[in-house]
Amino acid sequence: MWKWIKFILALLLLPVCAGAARALGLVLRAGSGADTVWIPLLAGAACWGIIFFLLPKPMWIYVFGHELTHALWTWLFGGQVKKIKVRSSGGHVVISKTNFLITLAPYFFPLYLVLVIAVFTVGNLIWNWHGYYLVGFYLLAGAAYAFHVTLTAHVLQTHQSDITSQGYLFSAVVIFLGNIGVLLVGIPLLTARVGVLNALGWWAESTGLVFHWLQRLP
Repeated sequence: MWKWIKFILALLLLPVCAGAARALGLVLRAGSGADTVWIPLLAGAACWGIIFFLLPKPMWIYVFGHELTHALWTWLFGGQVKKIKVRSSGGHVVISKTNFLITLAPYFFPLYLVLVIAVFTVGNLIWNWHGYYLVGFYLLAGAAYAFHVTLTAHVLQTHQSDITSQGYLFSAVVIFLGNIGVLLVGIPLLTARVGVLNALGWWAESTGLVFHWLQRLP
């Protein structure tokens, strides 16, 4: 019964997904001139891409981050983490409560990127990092997000109980919106070419345009 409700909700959210995609395009265009940001970001992503395709995949590191993300979101919602098991072939976490965000968080919340940002933020406050440190931050940020995207796509090619428990369409919509939401907040913060509120405003405006277009269909 709940899966059918989530399926219908996912269908209703498809215009929101289209609006998010359009808003992301606007944000990317607005920040396209920030070469000092984009070049190291894309270089970091490219470096990780070479590692991903040519070397053995560091699955233990990914699984550790996956299960830790479940745990962090459980704590965020006031739950308790009783046990975490991590192996390169898969992991498991025993928690006291769950919901769809806790279940799907590892697929849209880039934990290692958040850790890179947190370390740089603390270092910048203490030591006023700039210059090469800033370039290094962008390199690591690009690599960390590429790590998240590529290995998430890799594991989604196999059976995932997190996905089947929530339904395929509902999971896809939540994962898509979560990842786009991260980019709509993260890109403005990194490039400083457009504000976060502007980006979110474009999302709302674009979603409204999609609904308006749907209403005009015969």
